[in-house]
Amino acid sequence: MGKKKSSVPPEEHLLLPPHPARPDAQATPIVDTHTHLLSTFSFYRSKYKQGKCETVYDFVRDMYKGRGVEAIVDVYCEAPVQAQWRELADSALSEEDRKRRWGGLEYWFVMGVHPHEAKEYNDDVEREILEAMAHPRCVGWGEIGLDYHYDNSPRERQQEVFIRQLQHAVRLGKPLTIHTREAEEDSERILKQYVPKDHRIHIHCYTDSPEWASRMLDYFPNLYIGITGVITYATNLNTSAVIRQMAVTSQSPFRILLETDAPFMTPSNIYNSLKDVKGRLPLSHSAMIPWTAAFVADVANEAAAQDARWDVDQIMRTGRENARKMYGV
Repeated sequence: MGKKKSSVPPEEHLLLPPHPARPDAQATPIVDTHTHLLSTFSFYRSKYKQGKCETVYDFVRDMYKGRGVEAIVDVYCEAPVQAQWRELADSALSEEDRKRRWGGLEYWFVMGVHPHEAKEYNDDVEREILEAMAHPRCVGWGEIGLDYHYDNSPRERQQEVFIRQLQHAVRLGKPLTIHTREAEEDSERILKQYVPKDHRIHIHCYTDSPEWASRMLDYFPNLYIGITGVITYATNLNTSAVIRQMAVTSQSPFRILLETDAPFMTPSNIYNSLKDVKGRLPLSHSAMIPWTAAFVADVANEAAAQDARWDVDQIMRTGRENARKMYGV
């Protein structure tokens, strides 16, 4: 029998065409408020072993050139902390280096320990995170929180580590990037107990109930809902329900942040623009955000009044402004 052909599309398909509703990419710049850059590059190298991008800097320059990607917030949430964080952060300190290495991209990062790895949290890990918090390119503490879907760490330990990180972040005045899944009650209780009402909070990759989103938005005036490509998936109805809820209640501008969670959550509607692709792209990246924004606009318009219609540019501008309010980027 012959070898089965790979279903991974050729590398060139990762270089996306302009979004049809966004011919001028520079007019509405992309800020990806949550991406895992090292994981994305690792995925890329594993799927394209002969790929032309040899370094993470090559990947960023090639994939984002001309796509309007202005800034990213990179996320380190492992225990122990990935040692490469310092190299990447230091390489973005000067404007000259950002132009030379990053193609002009503004590189920022957050750091914390994910609930999956709460069992690995210790004083050494905490010490390195606290050191990273002082870096000029660090804009927040995260992603941290509770995950009761997988329970990769015991729930009691998840809560202990979540509280410990929240207390440090609040003391330092660092914005919070929150991961919560199927843990609404405990997440709400802990956040309300340990975080001041006016603190900046990003509920990343939102998939929980619209009722919980409403309660959190009402209580925390500087809380934002993170929208990834998961909103485009037929298996997820909650995220679209949150957007409709915002449209009906006329929360303007929407308190949303646009993000990828790359290398995960490739927007399913992207294939409308990639007609000749056979198979599925093996990873997502920051230049895919306009497809998520287009889906958000369509969902919002299902509920919005006729005189309050949304388009891709409006969603992109809202996401960009909210990124500035949330992370100062």
